[in-house]
Amino acid sequence: QVQLVESGGGLVQAGGSLRLSCAASGSIRSLNVMGWYRQAPGKQREIVATINGGRTNYADSVKGRFTISRDNAKNTVYLQMNSLKPEDTAVYYCNTQPIGPMLWGQGTQVTVSS
Repeated sequence: QVQLVESGGGLVQAGGSLRLSCAASGSIRSLNVMGWYRQAPGKQREIVATINGGRTNYADSVKGRFTISRDNAKNTVYLQMNSLKPEDTAVYYCNTQPIGPMLWGQGTQVTVSS
């Protein structure tokens, strides 16, 4: 069973940037669609971005600011986040789409100060 470990979160001022990484313990080549999700305090988990081969999709709230990418050779999925806003504050997770319930990691906290 592949395990996913997220990293790269932190505290950043509004307008700043962060790059999140999702490292898999095994090959992600068979995981066709990978995604980044986030959960803000008191809110439901929501999908942020997905990548399927060369195709990417983004939530409207992050379009033009976030970029998802993957490196199958490194078994890693990335999320480049630019022009961060306070409303981007959340715990960020990676997973497949559809979600694999056993794949949830501990997430990485992103806090954007105004």
